[in-house]
Amino acid sequence: MMVSVETNWNRPYHIVVFGASGFTGQFVVEEVARTACEGPNGNLHWAVAGRSKQKLDKVLEQAAAALGRPELRTGIDTIIADVGEPDSLAAMCKQAVIVLNCVGPYRFYGEPVVKACVENGAHCIDICGEPQFLEGMQLNYHSQAAEKGVYIVGSCGFDSIPADMGVLYTRDQFRGTLTAVESFLTASSGPEGGCIHDGTWQSAIYGFADSGKLKSLRRKFNHKPLPTVGSKIKRRGALFYSNEIQQYALPFMGADPSVVKRTQRFLAEEYQQTPVQYGAYAGVGGLCNIVKMIFAGMMFWFLVKFSFGRNLLIKFPEFFSFGFFSKAGPTRKQMEGSSFQFAFYGEGYTEGQDPSQGKPNGKIRTLVQGPEAGYVATPIAMVQAALTMLGEPKSLPREGGVYTPGAAFARTTLIDRLNKHGIQFSVL
Repeated sequence: MMVSVETNWNRPYHIVVFGASGFTGQFVVEEVARTACEGPNGNLHWAVAGRSKQKLDKVLEQAAAALGRPELRTGIDTIIADVGEPDSLAAMCKQAVIVLNCVGPYRFYGEPVVKACVENGAHCIDICGEPQFLEGMQLNYHSQAAEKGVYIVGSCGFDSIPADMGVLYTRDQFRGTLTAVESFLTASSGPEGGCIHDGTWQSAIYGFADSGKLKSLRRKFNHKPLPTVGSKIKRRGALFYSNEIQQYALPFMGADPSVVKRTQRFLAEEYQQTPVQYGAYAGVGGLCNIVKMIFAGMMFWFLVKFSFGRNLLIKFPEFFSFGFFSKAGPTRKQMEGSSFQFAFYGEGYTEGQDPSQGKPNGKIRTLVQGPEAGYVATPIAMVQAALTMLGEPKSLPREGGVYTPGAAFARTTLIDRLNKHGIQFSVL
């Protein structure tokens, strides 16, 4: 039975922001408030949820002040829900069409929310960048979610909407059959500099410490290898000078490669589309940055293997990351001065060429660029994903399940929506 994405009589809210008083949650709340007029019939019914009524009230107060909207203080409902109390999660999920889950690290706190959403018929969107969690949820909940008609869509923030939708955009703009894409991420900060809240740092620490488990998890899917069409993509070194972005680069450590691969697998199996091979890289700038990175990287690799070392890394994020991560997170000034850019270099066979013959003969270059990645672009991406889900239920995959953004939104207008909200996709 298909459950359409709409508010029925017993679902008072289109969207509930869970973890609204967390560092990222507060910016998601502002973004929902900012775009509420884009909800069904121009009116979004929404609420905030978390453990503390006092903190939730404070977040609504901050949003009211930041947006100059005093009515937010009293006009938005609050729901008390705690990851450790399944009954409170069930009660929250019964009231929502979509839960925006902002409570991480997801490896510790994510599964109870997915479980409650599936059991109580609420769709779930998160901003997780942890492949082990994302793939574990697909393994354990996909068929149950499909049965219930529930869509669970992970990694709908900076991880991994720009990369995943960027590959699809590049494919759709290419005249012919796109076979491979490499992306190069560069981030820039203004005079105030920039940093990332230490929640992301913690996710990285636990992810690296647990990397062996991810391999055994992947084996359980029994996936057949995806067919390689065109020239096999060349893996680049651990550190190299990239002519594409005119700076040193290294393989991107985040969830993007894993998410893009899962999307390509879904599109190949579900719609018989040619899978696109993908390589992801990030620019690190000049030599001074490289020295810092190598030094920080060596300390990280050494310490992350021991619980004592992990505790040190968690306790002193600024020290061990040269100020790149901090417990306070970036200031609003820092966010205003920051931006990101993904350059995609694709190759394939132009129209009329046979992809099974010879080397690819066509190239394409596209760009996805946007504001500060963690706390400006991430809320925009997450909220637009939710509004797309509410507004275009017929364009989602034909049954519920646990999906990547590319799998869920390949046939929707999500890219157009993002373009209108400052995350721009363009062909060069």
